[in-house]
Amino acid sequence: ARYETLKNQVNPHFLFNSFNVLSSLVYKDQDKAAKFIKQLSNVYRYVLETKDKETVQLEEEIEALLSFSYLSEMRFGENLSINIDLVAIKKSQIAPMTLQMLVENAIKHNIVSKAKPLKIEVFHENEMIIVQNNLQRKNNVTASTGIGLPNIKARYKYLSEEAVRIIETKDLFI
Repeated sequence: ARYETLKNQVNPHFLFNSFNVLSSLVYKDQDKAAKFIKQLSNVYRYVLETKDKETVQLEEEIEALLSFSYLSEMRFGENLSINIDLVAIKKSQIAPMTLQMLVENAIKHNIVSKAKPLKIEVFHENEMIIVQNNLQRKNNVTASTGIGLPNIKARYKYLSEEAVRIIETKDLFI
């Protein structure tokens, strides 16, 4: 499962999309381009540093997620908003890359446009971390491996007695 997580995160599509955003930023705003490079570096440093770990401090995971969110929000502009509110439980442990995989999954499987902005929220409730987004499924999801959610479920089955719950309503994916 850890190998699949790493393989899933060193994603060439994510890298190519990031380089495309970066190439346009270089000409428009060099300060934003420099920040973008730093955030991209943070994401990949975290991937490499945590690839062999079963768990990490939630605080580390949040920092990596903030970098990933910055990159994604730069790519999609006002069409994407990611709100992270996990301050009260920062000292907890989490399987590495879990939050990023869930946020990336939401972006991959939902329409992100001016007409249909995607809103992703990451918060805690009743000792659970919740990642939810407004549901607006894409008709065609290109190159879906189908391993993201099963990977997370398998890792948490090993790490916790509490099962990962996936809830889908008419309007939300949780």
